[in-house]
Amino acid sequence: MPDMTLEIVTAERVVYSEEIDFLVAPGSDGELGVLPRHAPLLTTLDPGEIRVTVGGEETYMFVSGGFLEVLGNRVTILANAAEQADEIDEERAEIALQRAQERIVSAPADMDLERALASMRRSAARLGVARRRRRARRGDQPPQ
Repeated sequence: MPDMTLEIVTAERVVYSEEIDFLVAPGSDGELGVLPRHAPLLTTLDPGEIRVTVGGEETYMFVSGGFLEVLGNRVTILANAAEQADEIDEERAEIALQRAQERIVSAPADMDLERALASMRRSAARLGVARRRRRARRGDQPPQ
């Protein structure tokens, strides 16, 4: 029985607003799990996958970074960008990852390498969420 509220918000829209049982988010120091009655917390998020559990069912989302706040039984994520798994076009995500990898390989001397690497990490995270959704639809188990 869910007894914690999660709201994921970007500058453009509310991406997710539901009662949940459990949340795993990509904290800047590693994965961060949040259960009901978690201690108050404010932390930054890295680009990556958000896993939400409601009634034993998992939902996956992508977040490009931002902030996570836990206060009472309310979790708020203020994200630079966020997408639910079914909003991600896997083919476009694959193309974006390939493009980012090509930029890094053929990097001119004046290119901001850290920015290019961050772009590649975001693209890889989006693609991972899209692929997980596809595996879940087919009933495949994720690789260990």
